[in-house]
Amino acid sequence: MISLLSEMFSYPFLVRAVLVGALVSLCCALLGVSLVLKRYSMIGDGLSHVGFGALALATALNAAPLTVAIPVVVAAAFGLLRLSENSRIRGDAAIALISTASLAVGVMIVSQTTGMNTDVCNYLFGSILAMSRADVYLSVGLTAVMLVLFILFYHKLFAITFDETFARAGGIKTGLYNMLIAFLTAVTIVLGMRMMGAMLISSLIIFPALSSMRLFKRFSAVTLCSAAVSLVCFFIGVIISYVYATPTGASVVIVNVLVFLLFWGVNLALRGRKSPKALLTALAAGVLFLGCGRINEFTVPRNAGGTAAAALPESYDGEFTELGFSRPPMNAEGGVIEIREKLFIAQTNDVYLNPKDYLGKTLKLEGLFQQVQAGETGYCYVLRYGPGCCGNDGNAGFEVAWDPPLEQPYPGENDWVEAVGTLKTYLEDGYPYLYLSLSSLRALDTRGAEFVTQ
Repeated sequence: MISLLSEMFSYPFLVRAVLVGALVSLCCALLGVSLVLKRYSMIGDGLSHVGFGALALATALNAAPLTVAIPVVVAAAFGLLRLSENSRIRGDAAIALISTASLAVGVMIVSQTTGMNTDVCNYLFGSILAMSRADVYLSVGLTAVMLVLFILFYHKLFAITFDETFARAGGIKTGLYNMLIAFLTAVTIVLGMRMMGAMLISSLIIFPALSSMRLFKRFSAVTLCSAAVSLVCFFIGVIISYVYATPTGASVVIVNVLVFLLFWGVNLALRGRKSPKALLTALAAGVLFLGCGRINEFTVPRNAGGTAAAALPESYDGEFTELGFSRPPMNAEGGVIEIREKLFIAQTNDVYLNPKDYLGKTLKLEGLFQQVQAGETGYCYVLRYGPGCCGNDGNAGFEVAWDPPLEQPYPGENDWVEAVGTLKTYLEDGYPYLYLSLSSLRALDTRGAEFVTQ
């Protein structure tokens, strides 16, 4: 286990993903107790659909996704609160009204602008392994603020959760604290969509709270247990995802489901009702629980047959020259960064999302060698295929070139090659592109996996 964890945390992007995921899981669990007790369990699902609509709009406008989505979802949360309190449209009906309308708007925007690309699918189904440093800093800052607010107003939130009428009679400004819950929930949902996707984020709110309520009755005990369950399930889900190459968000949800079944079985056993069935359920859930041990945000403006090269994000402010990045290599311990078969897509995406961490360093990877002719110019790539958006195959890899050009033959089309080179950039049509300035390119007899899942 120690060696497995050491291997996992050797990937910087996985460390960032675990940090943000743990904080988001903690926030979801803490808020989930109040939301479940106030019968707003599905507010996460509704707000995630609003978030999808906002993210689709941000993608169409080429704006920063989180800066657009957060204020929109917060406004929707406040509107949802007002709608359910001051009209005849109550609870689940209000959530369904806003969520379906927002989802329809998002789908319409996507269909008329960018199409169902990988960036949109990241927010539908989650892509925790594709997070830039900016995403991490923003997520950590917001979750820290949320945790502080929850701790400061814990007693007020407890009061309005159990008896809002009595709390109002006692002088507590219930409207203000309901808005606080709505605000915290909205921000948590937007941050969690990167990890779980719009389709699964509500599970982080519901399952830990429901599991804890099977065994505990005090609000404080349920809250603490919910937080612990959420964190443990997240870490186990990430480990399962890493070991078995399964989707991270879905893995976390499955672990939460198994824990809920385990707690439910233990609860029935402790109460003495249907003990054989309860113990059998708990045992089965425990065995499954113990036995179980995305994609990128860059665009491809020069897409000739699904090429793997990509423009850097517009926010990148590095130095460029026509011949590439001139800084000398800065490899830790003078080594080479190997893009391994396991987590091939995630490692490649991390290079594109955080180019400043890799420019000037030497990278090594294996993959298919392909040449693409675009006009009078030919481009060479080393890549592997992977799951694209909504069933369409995608690919991940790098453009490669000898710098300066060498008069020697390239490998054959679809030959399996090993490429070693320094990561640099060049400008074309005003866009900066990443490529590997080759120091070695050789064909291999043994082929690796052409199709990789993560």
